[in-house]
Amino acid sequence: MELGLKGKAAIVGGSSRGIGKAIALALAQEGCDVAICARGEEALKATAEEIRSQTAARVLPLLCDMSSYDDIQRLVRQTAETFGRIDIVVNNAGGPPLGTFDDFSEEEWQKALDQNFLSAVRTIREALPHLRRQGGRVINITSVAVKQPIDRLILSNAVRLGVVGMAKTLSRELAKDGITVNNVCPGNIATQRLLSIFEARAQREGRSLQEVLEEEQGRTPTGFLGEPADVAALVVFLASEKARYISGATIQVDGASTTAVF
Repeated sequence: MELGLKGKAAIVGGSSRGIGKAIALALAQEGCDVAICARGEEALKATAEEIRSQTAARVLPLLCDMSSYDDIQRLVRQTAETFGRIDIVVNNAGGPPLGTFDDFSEEEWQKALDQNFLSAVRTIREALPHLRRQGGRVINITSVAVKQPIDRLILSNAVRLGVVGMAKTLSRELAKDGITVNNVCPGNIATQRLLSIFEARAQREGRSLQEVLEEEQGRTPTGFLGEPADVAALVVFLASEKARYISGATIQVDGASTTAVF
């Protein structure tokens, strides 16, 4: 299927590893030029070389802390200067720490807002003049927690819902400009973050990591955990010309684990 992505330019947040890296690679494989960003320089450079070696895409690696507005402004500016356009924005940032309400201070709540809500607001704001020139795509990577809150993830449960509310409203405001806005909600995807969550649970419950992994696989109707590439496949479709009539949607990638109807 021809997705109409060749020659387009994308920004992918948090893309030196995990889901962000898989998304950047998948877009590059479809012919997009990609700006990738992360806080760690070594991993970022390695990912850029890996994508270049597997595709013919131009890759722009940029150090960026998604909780910093200055960094986001520089990211968008340098992407536009390098590629001459921005067509796709994938908002993705590492999740906030685990814990309950009593565990977190005012500063930690603010950090979660900066990293997982305001990062999306700021990136969209900066990229919007470029997206409006030819129409474009905004795709926010959230979590199944926006449909079914997860215990001990109160920061993520709270701030990621803000992204969904913003996106739904924005999808209506930007429809006249040919811009779609959607949310993708990974479930149990085998990433470093998920394994760290399982490790913390195993230690808390006095069990082995393997026991927790097998339990989670058993709870998933498909019988296995997803891979970052499973999320990337949906993102690529939503970024494509084929998805022109899909906007304001919040779609989970979770092997049918979420029991919520919508």
